[in-house]
Amino acid sequence: MTKLHIFDMDGTLLTGSACLELSRRAGHIDAVEEMEERWGRGQLGHVEFYELLLPLWAELGEDDIEAVFAETAWLEGIEEVWRDIDARGERSIVITMSPQFFAEKLRGLGLHEAYGAEVLAGGEVVPERVLTPEMKVYIATEVLERLGLGAADTVAYGDSASDLPLFEILDNTVSVNGSGALAEHAAVAYRGNDLREAYALGRALLEPGAARLSSIGEGASSGRGG
Repeated sequence: MTKLHIFDMDGTLLTGSACLELSRRAGHIDAVEEMEERWGRGQLGHVEFYELLLPLWAELGEDDIEAVFAETAWLEGIEEVWRDIDARGERSIVITMSPQFFAEKLRGLGLHEAYGAEVLAGGEVVPERVLTPEMKVYIATEVLERLGLGAADTVAYGDSASDLPLFEILDNTVSVNGSGALAEHAAVAYRGNDLREAYALGRALLEPGAARLSSIGEGASSGRGG
């Protein structure tokens, strides 16, 4: 039977967020930092956030997006982790509230599937295509059903409150440089810059006693009750 690895993107696979990096390229970093702070505090709705954001990206072309992706501060070892998952016949997916057009580029690094807000720079917002934290659960459930898997076959990696709904329905969860609330709720917590080490924790949850891809090091700790 295969396994499923579900990754958040912003704050989990990269430092910061895709929206901030794209806005930096567009010359609107200060405005969007303030918007993200309001969004994180629940003072700005998910749809409203994109309604304010997308016009600021109107001048971004595909070359700009490619450049931002290449220059983003990704965690180390992402390609190695996804190659290992693929070699085992398992599946890797990203579910993010950031734009799907950005997350899709991770497929070039070996990711199997990407899910995000279906928006376009400078385009109109369709409310039903903007993700919420609760929609992460819906997407994950659909993928599990399609693959014929259950919660015990799954491990999720995340960093913030937007990952809590997913962490609440799964036992195998890894907080990656996570906020206090998420780290406490996760089965294990990791702090560091190497996804291979966080993935080793995930493998240990899925396959107790199995050989790990790399050493966990000092960045790991137990989560719930630990």
